[in-house]
Amino acid sequence: MRCLMCENLSLSHICHNCQNTFLTPSIYRRKILGNIDVISFYKYSDIKELLHTKHTDLGYYIYSILAKNSFKKFAAEFNYSHTITSIAVDDYSKYGYSHTAILNKALKSRYINPLFNKLRAKNRVSYSGKSKEFRLLNPRDFEVKNFKQKDLILIDDIITTNLTLTQAVGALQKNTKKVLFCLTLADASIN
Repeated sequence: MRCLMCENLSLSHICHNCQNTFLTPSIYRRKILGNIDVISFYKYSDIKELLHTKHTDLGYYIYSILAKNSFKKFAAEFNYSHTITSIAVDDYSKYGYSHTAILNKALKSRYINPLFNKLRAKNRVSYSGKSKEFRLLNPRDFEVKNFKQKDLILIDDIITTNLTLTQAVGALQKNTKKVLFCLTLADASIN
């Protein structure tokens, strides 16, 4: 097959050279709700076309590559006093896979234990490309499935207006969970 970026022959959808050149993560931070860090690994504009593959069969492979280059590396370097749990925002299988579940799975490590199917939006309206006003008028209405762990890392693919993560944190807090920080692949507010 050919690398999607450079078109050279490759055993992967994105060759190792392009992964090293274009997909080396950086750390971008912002806060939500005043005190919860959101750590992102890429500028949205740098990987926009790759992120848009999530609505295709190719998306599984692209998100797996992005997760390996960012979330998996983060997990390998992450230390904590005890094992904590990670959960993904709305890891509902659409298009045959869940892109947020792929990211969450990449966090499995000595100090992070991913859980799946624990935070689901009852509202299935797509926020992609929608205004903040639209998002405010159509809240996600998250449902938290029962699980015993209290300290969490919250996972999503993109942060734009903060609303999805803010609503998710609120739902988790109502269920006596503590979100230590959030991880996203890309931050859309960074130029």
